[in-house]
Amino acid sequence: MEEFKTMRRFKQEISKEECIQVLREAPRGVMAFHGENDYPYAIPLNQFYDEEDGKLYFHGAKEGLKLDLLAKNNKVCFTIMDSGFKKEGEWPWYIRSVLCLGRVEAVDNQEKVIEQCRKLAEKFYPTKESIEEEIEKAGARVNMLCMTIDRMTGKLVKES
Repeated sequence: MEEFKTMRRFKQEISKEECIQVLREAPRGVMAFHGENDYPYAIPLNQFYDEEDGKLYFHGAKEGLKLDLLAKNNKVCFTIMDSGFKKEGEWPWYIRSVLCLGRVEAVDNQEKVIEQCRKLAEKFYPTKESIEEEIEKAGARVNMLCMTIDRMTGKLVKES
């Protein structure tokens, strides 16, 4: 198991349950890869956190730079934050952010790809019928990525 530094601002740390809530509810985050020419490569992605296996799922195309980079090094960082809230009588926003470090692999079982597509789509599509229409139209072309989380941390930040 890899060693990680402890969070410096530990008093702001949120619980694992709160981290999972952010992963479930927030629509998208940013995934950072080991990029070309030693530059990081970070892109926004929508996600589905599967509470049954504790993994994150992402959909995308079956080719492209993201997959080329993962073939070289599948360790990534996924960062996400909620929309925040204000405490009564205060002006600053309070934001919960979650950082996940882990390894990403393609899901090669087509049944699981479609199953996870449905779960992901439930966050965005207005009806089950619209989900099924999209799966019928594009399901065969979907690439589903699965992130095994090696470390998950979150914190509540007061933006002031």
